[in-house]
Amino acid sequence: MGLDPDPARLPEPLRERDPIEAVEAFLRRIVEATCDLVCSYKPNSAFYEALGPEGFSLLQRLIREILPEGIPVILDVKRGDIASTAQKYAEAAFEGLGADAVTVNPYLGFDAVEPFLRYGDRGVFLLCRTSNPGARDLQDLPCEGKPLYQRIAEKAREWQAQAPGELGLVVGATYPEELAVVREIVGEEVLLLVPGVGAQGGDLERAVRAAANSQGGNAIVNVSRGVLYASSGADFAEAARREAERLRAAIRDALGTE
Repeated sequence: MGLDPDPARLPEPLRERDPIEAVEAFLRRIVEATCDLVCSYKPNSAFYEALGPEGFSLLQRLIREILPEGIPVILDVKRGDIASTAQKYAEAAFEGLGADAVTVNPYLGFDAVEPFLRYGDRGVFLLCRTSNPGARDLQDLPCEGKPLYQRIAEKAREWQAQAPGELGLVVGATYPEELAVVREIVGEEVLLLVPGVGAQGGDLERAVRAAANSQGGNAIVNVSRGVLYASSGADFAEAARREAERLRAAIRDALGTE
């Protein structure tokens, strides 16, 4: 579940409060209502950074205090820079904020990804086939006879063998055919993070079937706005839980599991 709070979209009962207080109250209620239903939470740092220094402090409290222990946190930051800078980004995410995994842009190559992979007990999700409409602008470009996103998937297999951290891929639910191709390239063991269900229009059933391995696992389907803003009224937390339950049941139906 994505935790991307927008003060302009908070439920009516919270909008008259101080923005930071309102967002924190909103997140606490949402987490309480959904924590037994999710396999992971994925806060996007931009929504907190946009709130200024207090927002960044809230992100740290969210990861270290508000979210229950035992539920992994994927910090969505999409970092990508030269090795010395990447090392500081890795320290900020894993040591400063305490995230369990991060999203990383592979455009600069292995030396920009390797600092994140040094943390053997943490995870890295490389952007591979993103869920946005503009993904085709670059990710479909031919690269030695194959689309670039397929080359990224192949590189991920190589890079995983070169560092201790766990390496997965971000592949959007809005492109189920490409999602199936990536699963075939990387094999059974690689974890796929699959955004794009809900507000972005991804087909949940097709995405789940394409992303899951033969055992029905190793895929994390992410939904943010569709759950967070299931209601704009006082029942927002209860509505979020109902939507999360509906989505979890739909995922199980797609996999043919109980």
